Amino acid sequence: MPNFKDLFEQYNWDEVKASIYGKKAIDVEAALNNSDRTLGDFKALISPAAAPYLEQMAQKSHESTLQRFGHTMQLFAPMYLSNECQNICTYCGFSLDNKIKRKTLNDIEIAREIQAIKQLGFDHVLLVTGEANQTVGTDYLEHAIKRIRPHFANVSMEVQPLDQEDYERLIPAGLHAVLVYQETYHESDYKKHHPKGKKSNFQYRLDTPDRLGRAGIHKMGLGTLIGLEDWRVDSFFTALHLDYLERTYWQTKYSLSFPRLRPFSGGLEPKVAMNDRELVQLICAYRLFNQEVELSLSTRETNTFRNHAIRLGITTMSAGSKTNPGGYEVEPQSLEQFEISDERSPHEIKEMLQANGYEPVWKDWDVALESTT
Repeated sequence: MPNFKDLFEQYNWDEVKASIYGKKAIDVEAALNNSDRTLGDFKALISPAAAPYLEQMAQKSHESTLQRFGHTMQLFAPMYLSNECQNICTYCGFSLDNKIKRKTLNDIEIAREIQAIKQLGFDHVLLVTGEANQTVGTDYLEHAIKRIRPHFANVSMEVQPLDQEDYERLIPAGLHAVLVYQETYHESDYKKHHPKGKKSNFQYRLDTPDRLGRAGIHKMGLGTLIGLEDWRVDSFFTALHLDYLERTYWQTKYSLSFPRLRPFSGGLEPKVAMNDRELVQLICAYRLFNQEVELSLSTRETNTFRNHAIRLGITTMSAGSKTNPGGYEVEPQSLEQFEISDERSPHEIKEMLQANGYEPVWKDWDVALESTT
C-alpha cells in the first residue's frame, strides 16, 4: 500500500534547507529554461537566488496559467459550521485553551446560512469546522453535507482528518473535495504548535492525503501555514507531497493554498515572516513547477495584493468570507478564526475581475467536463 511517509523519511529538513539556500543564479536560469521542471528546479525557483528573476518568473507563470485555465477565476465561500475544537494550537482562534463562546450550527441555522450564501451568488461552498470528533464528527458532517449539497454545485470540506472509511461515507453524500493542510512539515516544530489533541499526531495528519486518495476523493487541497517555519523548506515538502500524490492517485485533482499567519485573539507572531514579493515568488514557482494544479488565494491577503495576484497564477479565490460559525446570517458578531484583510463583497470582487478581463466562475469545475479532458 503506497504511503508518503516512506518518501518523506528519505529527506532531512536541514539538508533540504541547505540545498535551497545554496542555489545560484545559474540554477535559476536553468530552471526557467527547462520545459519539464523537476523538484530540483523548484528548489532553485524558491531560493533567494531567484529574487532578481521575479519579473521573468511572473511573466512565464502568467502565460502558463492562461494556457491551461484561460481568463477565468473560480470563486467560493467558506461556510463555518462550528468552532468547537479539542486541540490546542498556538496559532488558531478556535484553540481549546481560548475562552470563547462555542457554537455549532443546527439544521435551521444551516438553512439560514445556505440562503445567505446563495443570495451572494455562490455555487461552490467550503465547509469548515474546528476539530472536535464528538461534536462535529462523521455523523454530523454527513448529515450537514446531505442538507447542503442540493443547494450547491460543489461542496468542499476543511475539517479534522478522518479515517478512510469516513471519507468513503462522505463522498457519496455529496463531498467533492477535501482541504487538509500539514501546517508545517518540520516534525519537531509541528509538535510545539500542537501540544494537545488528536492534531498533535504528526504522522496521522501526514497520512491523510493517502487516505483520501484511496477513498477516491475527486479533489484534495494541500498547503502549509506560512510563518510557522521556513517557508521555502515547507514549500519544497509541499511540492514533494504534491508530486507523489499526482503520480500515485492520478485520477484525483489537486489545489494548493498559501495562507500566511494572520492575527487572532491571543495570536502568535510568525517565526519567519514572508513579504509580498516572496509570496509572489512562491506562487510563480508553484505554477512553473506544475501547470495543472489549481492555486487558491484567500481573503487573508490585502485588496491590493489580490488584485495583482490574479495575473500571477492564481485560479481560485474566496470572496466576502466570514470565518465564524453563522457569520453570514445567524451570528455575524461571533469570534472569527482569524482576521481577514480583503473585506470586499463578492459583487465588488466580481467587478474587479471583470475590469481586469477575467470571468468569475461561481462553482468548481464540472466533474463531467474534467472527465472528458
